[in-house]
Amino acid sequence: MKNSERESPLSFGDGQGVRHTFKKSERLSKEKWIQELFEKGSSFYLYPFKVIHQPHPDPTLPHQVLITVSSRQFKKAVDRNLIKRRIREAYRIQKHVLTIKPTIVFAIIYTAKEILPFAEMKAKILIALTKLNNFSAPVRGEA
Repeated sequence: MKNSERESPLSFGDGQGVRHTFKKSERLSKEKWIQELFEKGSSFYLYPFKVIHQPHPDPTLPHQVLITVSSRQFKKAVDRNLIKRRIREAYRIQKHVLTIKPTIVFAIIYTAKEILPFAEMKAKILIALTKLNNFSAPVRGEA
């Protein structure tokens, strides 16, 4: 099957034809930025997530997200991976809600002691993204 024959990840339900992708450029992986995020970022708690955020060090890039699950809480990698897959999917299909400018970097930390169903995670991610949208991101250099 050729690439052109495959179904594209378009959402036809909303009639807008928005591509729901989660590319490498949208994942926070630069160690320096991650360390800065955890040291200087603002945070809020929305069960089962703790969200840490700050303005993006490079505003030319898109919003970047880091998703993490505690290995102390979930000993089996299978469980951690399941939770991370669910969070990534919930973020991927709802990231269009995040319209804040300039771009931000943020971490989503899963804090629950049990594996929650996808529907609940999806609803909480939507609330978290809406809350992130409402924060006015200060311009770098302002105090």
